[in-house]
Amino acid sequence: RLLEADSKSMRSMNGSRRNSGSSLVSSSSASSNLSHLEEDTWILWGRIVNEWDEWRKKKEKLLKELIRKGIPHHFRAIVWQLLCSAAELPLRHQYSELLRMSSPCERLIRRDIARTYPEHDFFKGQDSLGQEVLFNVMKAYSLVDREVGYCQGSAFIVGLLLMQMPEEEAFCVFVRLMQEYRLRELFKPSMAELGLCIYQFEFLLQEQLPELNVHFRSQSFLTSMYASSWFLTLFLTTFPLPVATRVFDIFMYEGLEIVFRVGMALLQFNQAELVQLDMEGMSQ
Repeated sequence: RLLEADSKSMRSMNGSRRNSGSSLVSSSSASSNLSHLEEDTWILWGRIVNEWDEWRKKKEKLLKELIRKGIPHHFRAIVWQLLCSAAELPLRHQYSELLRMSSPCERLIRRDIARTYPEHDFFKGQDSLGQEVLFNVMKAYSLVDREVGYCQGSAFIVGLLLMQMPEEEAFCVFVRLMQEYRLRELFKPSMAELGLCIYQFEFLLQEQLPELNVHFRSQSFLTSMYASSWFLTLFLTTFPLPVATRVFDIFMYEGLEIVFRVGMALLQFNQAELVQLDMEGMSQ
């Protein structure tokens, strides 16, 4: 309810069956067609969730296409969990036990929580529910993975998960993301994997957008200066939340490659403007 009331968050799908009794559909044919389209989408995704194993094995290409078009808001929590097999995580039953333990990262987590989605109603205020459950999940993870412990950028990913699902489910999805999606390597203290991603992105830039690459080099504008946050927060600190959530949908299915694709698309789309700017202008 909080999420749907927030104008900056993803909008609820008007055609949901729970709202079918209200006067959402106007008499115009355009609105009527939109309502039918949304109802069809609702029915389709309901079928996908109920027949998940068959879709993953036999209809993979169509599922990929549908995810790229955007997972409907009401299905997002369950689809994300299905995509990463979060329900099968053995740690699921240890979550409440982890919350009773103390973590050496607690003070650091508390200090950073207020910086995570500070404008979002769910996370506003020191005593907000959002800040409390975000603290719980970050603390629990710091206990199960002491090598990584806590890294600030990861709180934005957990925060997005908590906008979609309860904290125990968010914890399971986050553990899966860290283990299976290269995120744990990104957040290790050495951040060697981040260095590798930046190196790979530089090569793509040199190959795909040579003119922009030359301009960046002439201004000493390093790839790490703008792309590090793209990889560490999956664009959650770059895009408006609805757009970032759409990117996250694709990340859940296709993995870290989407960050390279979207990053290159951003630079290509803005290349004409970027080559006219100096370092300060490009940083802005």
